[in-house]
Amino acid sequence: MEPEDSINVDGDPLAICGTDPLTGFFRDGHCNTCAQDQGSHTVCAIMTAEFLAYSKYVGNDLSTPRPEFGFAGLKPGDPWCLCASRFLQAADEGCAPKVRLAATHRRALDIVSVEILHAHAIDKGDG
Repeated sequence: MEPEDSINVDGDPLAICGTDPLTGFFRDGHCNTCAQDQGSHTVCAIMTAEFLAYSKYVGNDLSTPRPEFGFAGLKPGDPWCLCASRFLQAADEGCAPKVRLAATHRRALDIVSVEILHAHAIDKGDG
């Protein structure tokens, strides 16, 4: 599996999303993607209690620890490479987390409009 070019939604080099917990499809801290990443884990999102509850409600529990997978569970404030479609779904429901544009891969734009990403951005103008 070779990652696509590490370019963010603004056309700049992709910034790191998070290393504690270690995130990304490749678990390298970046929201890189490749053809095998069926979920498009490309949106660098900062978790909120509201979003974590929503994600659990719709069937993707990100907050419960899963030690058998080396996953400690996410808490509010944690950065995470989120599936673009889940982000869009949460945005449509009014509970999307904040986004770091500098660390969001340009492939997210295949699913989420740049306007929606900018509306939830915490780093407008510096990414």
